[in-house]
Amino acid sequence: MNAYRETISIDLLLSEHGDALIYGVLDGYGYVPGVLLKHKLFAWHDPSFYGTNLDVAQVELAAGAHDPGLRRAEVVILPAEQVIPFFAEPRLLKHVDWKITGGAKLLTERAPDLADRIESGRYIPHLGAYRQGLLRWTWDEELPASGGDEADADFEAGLHAAFSMAVRERHYGTELGYSELRQDFPLLFDKSAASASGMDERGWLEAIGWRPDTAPFRPVLRLLEPALESEGADAWRLQLALRSKADETAVYAAKLGADGTVSGRWPAAWQDEARERAPGWLERLHAVLPPERLAGPPRDLLAAPLDDEAAWRFLSADSDRLLAAGWQVMLPAWWEAASRKKPRLRAKIASETGGKSHSLFGLDAIVDFDWRVAIGDADLSEEEFAALVARNQRLVRHRGQWIALDPALLAQIRRMMAGMDKSQGLTFQDVLQLHLLGEADAAGDGGHSGETETSAAESAARVQLEVELNAHLAAFFAQLGKPSEWPVPEAPQDLHATLRTYQREGFGWLTTLRRFGLGAVLADDMGLGKTVQLIAYLLQLRHDTPPERRRAALIVCPTSVLGNWQKELARFAPSLAVSLHYGGGRLSAPDAFEAQAAVSDVVLTSYATASLDQELLQSYTWAAVCLDEAQNIKNAQTKQSAAVRSLPAGQRIALTGTPIENRLAELWSIYDFIAPGYLGTQRAFQERFATPIERNHDERRTAELKRLVGPFLLRRKKKDPSIQLDLPDKNEMKSYVPLTPEQSALYEQTVNELLERMKMLEGIERKGAILAALTRLKQLCDHPALLNKEAPAAASGASAPSGGTDAGADGLELASAAPDLAALVARSAKLERLLAMVKELRDEGDRCLIFTQYIGMGEMLRLVLAEELGEPVLYLNGSTPKKTRDRMIEQFQSQSLPQGEQPGVFILSLKAGGVGLNLTAANHVFHFDRWWNPAVENQATDRAYRMGQTKDVQVHKFISLGTLEERIDEMLESKQQLSDNVISSSEGWITELSTDDLRELISLRRGMTG
Repeated sequence: MNAYRETISIDLLLSEHGDALIYGVLDGYGYVPGVLLKHKLFAWHDPSFYGTNLDVAQVELAAGAHDPGLRRAEVVILPAEQVIPFFAEPRLLKHVDWKITGGAKLLTERAPDLADRIESGRYIPHLGAYRQGLLRWTWDEELPASGGDEADADFEAGLHAAFSMAVRERHYGTELGYSELRQDFPLLFDKSAASASGMDERGWLEAIGWRPDTAPFRPVLRLLEPALESEGADAWRLQLALRSKADETAVYAAKLGADGTVSGRWPAAWQDEARERAPGWLERLHAVLPPERLAGPPRDLLAAPLDDEAAWRFLSADSDRLLAAGWQVMLPAWWEAASRKKPRLRAKIASETGGKSHSLFGLDAIVDFDWRVAIGDADLSEEEFAALVARNQRLVRHRGQWIALDPALLAQIRRMMAGMDKSQGLTFQDVLQLHLLGEADAAGDGGHSGETETSAAESAARVQLEVELNAHLAAFFAQLGKPSEWPVPEAPQDLHATLRTYQREGFGWLTTLRRFGLGAVLADDMGLGKTVQLIAYLLQLRHDTPPERRRAALIVCPTSVLGNWQKELARFAPSLAVSLHYGGGRLSAPDAFEAQAAVSDVVLTSYATASLDQELLQSYTWAAVCLDEAQNIKNAQTKQSAAVRSLPAGQRIALTGTPIENRLAELWSIYDFIAPGYLGTQRAFQERFATPIERNHDERRTAELKRLVGPFLLRRKKKDPSIQLDLPDKNEMKSYVPLTPEQSALYEQTVNELLERMKMLEGIERKGAILAALTRLKQLCDHPALLNKEAPAAASGASAPSGGTDAGADGLELASAAPDLAALVARSAKLERLLAMVKELRDEGDRCLIFTQYIGMGEMLRLVLAEELGEPVLYLNGSTPKKTRDRMIEQFQSQSLPQGEQPGVFILSLKAGGVGLNLTAANHVFHFDRWWNPAVENQATDRAYRMGQTKDVQVHKFISLGTLEERIDEMLESKQQLSDNVISSSEGWITELSTDDLRELISLRRGMTG
């Protein structure tokens, strides 16, 4: 039985991108539908998944013999990279009679040869495309004549594109293949050489290394300098030469004629090759050099002498263009060093400056200096520099060596000299900054990591201002940057404490900086004893100051640690007279206040009081102003920050375990306190350091900032080998808890309401809505009662609530009805988990700290835990009075209270209890809800993990699964990097997210909740 056989005629068009637009005609019926055609024609084509991955489109076709009445047909689009492989060896269904016609026939004839060239590597980059900045491929040799019709120009262009795409897919279609191509042939990717000016294909392929250069020599252009100064300024000469590949020291001068002829004395075997290549050299030179460079006599176009201006242009510009065009250029040996070494303007400090060992500089002290200018290898005095500039030449000889005088850089040097009045001297601050930043270049780390190409080029063309120290200042600055190498002083005899070695180093560091009028940031980790180091310093300050010149020192600290400072001063330095400027009974009359300060060695006050009494505190010049928990002034715009920065003092000291919590602007604020103006204005600091480092991770700016802040910052960490604290381990673990069904429903409702509002809100209203919703979501993760402002009444036997409000208070109100604690606990998986863990640790006799942001949550925790444990539970927040705080801390730390009266659980507001407290009786720390800043959390943890702790500390961080908390936790893991990079939160960024990004951040992930 004879089966019916279809007859389908195949033809195609090639697009300019190399895609094949294939159409078929079924004898007697007309054009074949595209879907049917692709499944029949590509039934055995695995790369297109048997045609299913191919697109179909409708196109207008010229009327043909098959069906003169139809002009619109469906075509199957075969991607360019598959065109040649498919038509080189098509596998077709055998039950169809295929007629290959027109462009398809021509392609079928050519494709096998092209596929073989692709497979065997007989292809080359396309010179025309390269000149347009593109990377394309073409076949290496002319194709053999086709037996069919000649292709039109559109077909040829499409065939070239298909060939190029097939080469890329076969050889460079992976990241590894492309990387190898870039590594093997870097000039293919050199945009500066993209024009390949004046080169033919052979010369270009040789220049980029695609084909070997078989000539025994290379053409070079060299600039010959005047042999003797007497030859004059016009004796520079440009010369063509042939350099032997076998012996690069063998260089032969050549004359290049206007007709493309070349002559010279070189090995006879070179003659034919030189004569053949010379016309190409001439063409290339005309394409690259300005016409006046080829204005010599006809028999040697390069023979005309060059004056000073022309020689300078060749060195600084023409030679670069020649190199980019593939030429080898030989320049005078001194030019490389001269062009590589940036001119440097140095301030040479007078030899007698700072010669006294105890000279009190201060950052504003004036230092005398003289100018020195370094250009290349020449070191010039101000007078010598002026004399050279007066010669009005670009290239001059000085003491037997050539110096390149770039007019732009000379103008910079003159402006810099004019901008600094030498008769007025430099400030000590200027000298220190110039020295520290100059060190970066000397150490080789003054490169341009993180800069754009443009900024790197601008930096390279900028004159550098340096300082040349005298012997005394050099020794002092070397010592300043390495406090660990200083002699370790003995602690004052009246200090009632034994200082560890690193604490004596810190105390000595503070004392030495004072002698030079310099401020300090003591930034040791929490628990390393910053307090006792400062107390030792204050004792030494009193000993070093004659009685008639003594002034009181001022300590400004958070309200919550005023009592701690009183006790620590009384404990470690009972000989110091301490007065407290705080509360309603504080002195407000200037005379009475000054009289009190006059009989005090130390005055204690809080940040809030310092802001309220700024004018009063300004009226007294303090021996030192010392800030504890100095991150309290991290926002330079607040009245509190401005107040403490305005206080006059002989020295300023900042104590902080976290000089940076979120942004580098916080570091600026602290430094503007200890050394006003040292890091410039806030705006200048933002532009110079904060933006490049935070946004662009600029390594060069990071290194510069490290060098600038380093001399005034001392930071040691608990785990530093040199500290040798022998602290127990700190084990951090995360407890992931699901939401209850109630929490999940409320969470999703809050998210949906917010996203719906986002469609209507803009600007400040949008930000406010987001922040309000974030608070609701975080409260929901803790307990739904926070959102609905519910709470149980106080349990029997529980201590009364502290009352008042705290930062982040949620407005929870107390109900009058007796609570159902079991039902309350069941509504929050976090609360349920916490209760189980606290019961277990209390059974073991361990104590714990629990941190939360919300007053309502703190009250709920206190009530539930007091009832379940049957023991006192302490709760401290921002409204707890100072005396009550002190009593709570003493109770918790006590080891002698009777059983039943000894608190084992201390609940703290993160803001009020996260700093300044010593709570080493606890060896468990719970973060019930997460803060936005790991530094703040670490500070809170360090209430227990500090000196005096004898047990391993277990840190538990609760995270609600599938929620905002889980996503934020991932971000917290990397947030520490900013602080560590420079010296070792806020939610505002969320309000700047797009609605889609916000949805991704806060939406509840189903399947991860209860």
